[in-house]
Amino acid sequence: MFVYSDVFIKLLVGFIFMTLLINFSGKGNLAPTSAIDQVQNYVLGGIVGGVIYNSAVTLIQFIMVLLIWSLLILVTRYLKIHVRAVGKFIDGGPITVIRNGQLLVHNCLKANLSAKEIDFKLRTAGVYQIDDVKRAIVEQNGSLTVLRQGDGSIRYPVIVDGQIDYDVLELMSHDETWLLAQLKQHGVQNVRDVYMAKYENHQFEITRYDEA
Repeated sequence: MFVYSDVFIKLLVGFIFMTLLINFSGKGNLAPTSAIDQVQNYVLGGIVGGVIYNSAVTLIQFIMVLLIWSLLILVTRYLKIHVRAVGKFIDGGPITVIRNGQLLVHNCLKANLSAKEIDFKLRTAGVYQIDDVKRAIVEQNGSLTVLRQGDGSIRYPVIVDGQIDYDVLELMSHDETWLLAQLKQHGVQNVRDVYMAKYENHQFEITRYDEA
């Protein structure tokens, strides 16, 4: 039997949970940067939308499902930030598909992009000749960043959330020993003390946790 009061209460509970989850997990979910963020939003919306009109699901059961999903999201986000292997497994990372006018087929396949999709993304970015591209990178949210010949360099953080991004380090043609030596010159003894570090124009831009 359809009862408006039951629907209202479930809607109110769902709204409260969504508001709390956004505040606890960060407002990044409002502008997803990865596929997992999209999935989190879709599933949460599906839970709320699928339950409010189902009288067979009690309010307690509804709250329990929301609690389980919220806990899963919060644990996942914590692991993504603090455990690099988990973050890389869930979100992946930027993949270079064009370097110096050369299409890297292996990387295109690694990003699960067909030739048609690559061509479409390039045309969307206003690029019609691959030779004009110095570097094209598929970001973790699926968008394509294009650097044309003659433009500056794309620089990604070499340290994020207290962890070294070895892919970026390799892209810079340096190793961990060099990076640690550079950090010591800037008074940083432990990588875990660094919130973010970028290296551009032969200079480091370092932001530490204790600067918050």
